[in-house]
Amino acid sequence: MRLYELLGWLANRIGGTRCLRDHRPRRDLPQRGVYCSFEAGEFRSGRDNERRVVRIGTQALKSGARSSLWRRLSQHRRSTRTGGGHYRGSIFRLHVASALANQRRTPLPISWGVSSSVRGAAEILGVERAAIKDAEADLERRVSPYIGQMPFLWLNVDDAPGPESDRDVIERNSIALLSRYCSPAADSPSPGWLGHSSDRERVRRSGLWNSNHVDGEYDPSFLDLMEKWIDTSSE
Repeated sequence: MRLYELLGWLANRIGGTRCLRDHRPRRDLPQRGVYCSFEAGEFRSGRDNERRVVRIGTQALKSGARSSLWRRLSQHRRSTRTGGGHYRGSIFRLHVASALANQRRTPLPISWGVSSSVRGAAEILGVERAAIKDAEADLERRVSPYIGQMPFLWLNVDDAPGPESDRDVIERNSIALLSRYCSPAADSPSPGWLGHSSDRERVRRSGLWNSNHVDGEYDPSFLDLMEKWIDTSSE
């Protein structure tokens, strides 16, 4: 698959993958870009020496948005101070957390998924914010090392925020290409992949820790666009 050939080229140009748990703020990373995450035990179908991509993402797609690539990645990884995290700010964490709970048959806290903020959840449930944080802390702490150990690559696509940015084109087309939601020919997740325990049908069927764009069609021309940006990446 050409996409994986391009990722191999990208890995050579930027010096290979990194793990979020080991990465330091802003080191090596561009202001904006697209990232691809891999996962232990997940390989391409029939290629036991080639990892398959399990998530693709970017940031700052809305016009005027200022979020950096590092800020987005840091929302996915753990807090270096507490070891916890904030799943309300990361759909990636939300997917992994719910799957971990389902795999272990552990009930989710009653506050889980309530509101987009701890303050809002506390007001809705009529409890103190500290109680919400305490109830969710254990699951958050289990998510952090899981995501933290995932290797990732990043592609410098430092264009202006907007719904038709090159980052948007590369992200949504890559997801559509790699998703098994509509294409059983795509690489299969391993039988032990945690995503099989997800409560999101789109995660389970796609084989990706993504829910947006997994049922879309892809335009092969995005690969030429991706190659153009890789060609400008620093060695």
